[in-house]
Amino acid sequence: MPSLSPKLAFSVFCAGALLATAARAEGNVKTGREISVTHCTRCHVVGDANPNGGINSTPSFQLLARRDDWRERFQTFFERRPHPVFVRVPGVPPWTKLPSVVEPFNITLQEIEDVMAFVETLVPK
Repeated sequence: MPSLSPKLAFSVFCAGALLATAARAEGNVKTGREISVTHCTRCHVVGDANPNGGINSTPSFQLLARRDDWRERFQTFFERRPHPVFVRVPGVPPWTKLPSVVEPFNITLQEIEDVMAFVETLVPK
């Protein structure tokens, strides 16, 4: 049986750990909003923090929250382009040695849960 690469193994672990939580995110909404406003508004519109911000090619958090697979997308955002270039998760090696065009930032699994708790507040009821 072939072995998983360290990056893939970590991704599988993270996805499993996050999916094992209750359907509702168990993070801190306030902390998740702060993280999102600090790091994500440079590309995304995030709630009411920057209604005229973001970049045209990037979906808003509100739009992403309307997708059926929003949880999976936010749980694994650090693997989705272009995030692997500038997002650092402890234990996950960078995907490239090329320099980032924006300031890289670190995020923990708990902080991802916090962001998801915030995004939960944006999901249409």
